[in-house]
Amino acid sequence: MSYLGVEASLTGRRWIGPGVEEDRQAEAMAQQTDLPRGLCQVLARLQVPAPEVAGYLDPKLRDLLPDPRSLRDMETAAARMLEAVKRRERIAIFADYDVDGGASAALLIDWLNQLGREATLYIPDRIDEGYGPNVPAMEKLAARHDLIVCVDCGTLSHEPIAAAKGAEVMVLDHHLAGETLPECVAVVNPNRQDEDGALAHLCAAGVVFLMLVECGRQMREAGTRGPDLMSLLDLVALATVADVAPLRGVNRALVRSGLQVMARRERPGLVALADVSRLDSAPSSHHLGFVLGPRVNAGGRIGQADLGARLLASRDRHEAEALAERLDGLNTERREVEEAVRAAALAQAEARGLDAPLVWAAGEGWHPGVVGIVASRLKEMTNRPAIVIGLDGGEGKGSGRSVSGVDLGASIQRLAAEGLLLKGGGHKMAAGLTVATDKLEAAMERLSELLAKQGAGQGGAADLKLDGMLMPGAASLELCERLEQAGPFGAGAPAPRFAIPDAQILFAKQVGSGHLKVSFGDGLGARMDAICFGAFDGPLGPALSEGKGARFHLAGRLEINEWNGRRSVQLRLEDAAPGGG
Repeated sequence: MSYLGVEASLTGRRWIGPGVEEDRQAEAMAQQTDLPRGLCQVLARLQVPAPEVAGYLDPKLRDLLPDPRSLRDMETAAARMLEAVKRRERIAIFADYDVDGGASAALLIDWLNQLGREATLYIPDRIDEGYGPNVPAMEKLAARHDLIVCVDCGTLSHEPIAAAKGAEVMVLDHHLAGETLPECVAVVNPNRQDEDGALAHLCAAGVVFLMLVECGRQMREAGTRGPDLMSLLDLVALATVADVAPLRGVNRALVRSGLQVMARRERPGLVALADVSRLDSAPSSHHLGFVLGPRVNAGGRIGQADLGARLLASRDRHEAEALAERLDGLNTERREVEEAVRAAALAQAEARGLDAPLVWAAGEGWHPGVVGIVASRLKEMTNRPAIVIGLDGGEGKGSGRSVSGVDLGASIQRLAAEGLLLKGGGHKMAAGLTVATDKLEAAMERLSELLAKQGAGQGGAADLKLDGMLMPGAASLELCERLEQAGPFGAGAPAPRFAIPDAQILFAKQVGSGHLKVSFGDGLGARMDAICFGAFDGPLGPALSEGKGARFHLAGRLEINEWNGRRSVQLRLEDAAPGGG
């Protein structure tokens, strides 16, 4: 049933509000805890029991951090790393080219540097080498190193790891494993088939961090003191958010603690990146996912693959500033390439139909560095799993993004096992694949079948989920600050969204390039401002700018606006529907 009777908003979306049971829980929680009703609605949606609210609003990493030894091969991996440090062995780190891989590599490099050791960084070129370890690279690394650590990759790399003659290899990863594991010292991966899945939501940097915790434990048992691990949490937070890992349990505590570390501006690479991004406030999970993360990723997408990892690992301010400038320029270039592919992919997907269980598109010459971002855009637009593939002659390399409740990685792996893909893997929310062009149609048809069995395509493509109603007078600074305590928000824990019913538009005008500034009231004297970015790219801008005096139901997220030293609450407007007249 639609919320406030909005079956089709100005943007064509149906509004979905909390169910009866959620409302009941929120009301009971408000009475028991004396917390604002709006916050209780969010906590009820997140399924936080009333007795656990205090701990949830103030999560302690020490209380939520799992025992690293609960993961298979963890003790062995940590012991082998410490042995390499003690013997001054030559260590190579083979990392994926995305933020998670770069941050994982930087974690190890930073940790080793604190112990007076160095490591060789190797990140494969996305186009020339593709994802994960390859035979030529592993042979070359093995010839010059004693230990190769594969981070955010390697779980399915049987042949390349076997090719690393003369060196030992260990894997710290989180991608879905096959029935057999490569022959190596250790494979630490919460998504191994013989794991219980309790830590399946960790990104690779989270796995690496747990191994460093175990290293610290083993060092203490041996009577020595290890490096400061808390200072590394900024890297873990960045990777967790950028890799779209669900922000629940230990991930939420890691990100929250990491944001506090990042606010101290101690890591030259992240300071330089924040400055070149013109980030003038304390970072939030939004900044990690949409401001910093894309810039770190830009090198791996369309530039030099190791730029992001080198930036994150840099301890030299001048080097960091130069790398950040380079990545910022590449990110601008990436956006232009992405827009061209997005337009072509959307036209193709629309022609094929956007209401199927799987939305997909493929095109000759589409840059493999942007297909994942375009897949994410299609997924967000349609609320369906999406695959976008760049074709190069007889072969296509693609990337996919999924929606909550649909395991894309497992389905991609099944397609590879059935012979419809040349290779493929990933995790629940994201996956990569390589497919022969002559099998493309058959592979996508089969993938659509598998995803449909998981429920893909059954949800409305245009539903906007809301936590409840809020009157302008209740939208206080205190409520905003309390809502921030319930964060950070991101994958698996969407940011709070509220509906403001029957608001009267008092003032509206276009600002900047297509944005809308609005003031509205409740008719009882309470007044509030709203900002809607990109409003004139769609129907919201024209409708509201011409609607002075009219009443609308408004929907969006509360945020604190700081201007000239003054703090006020504003609504980040996302949707609207005609109100009561």
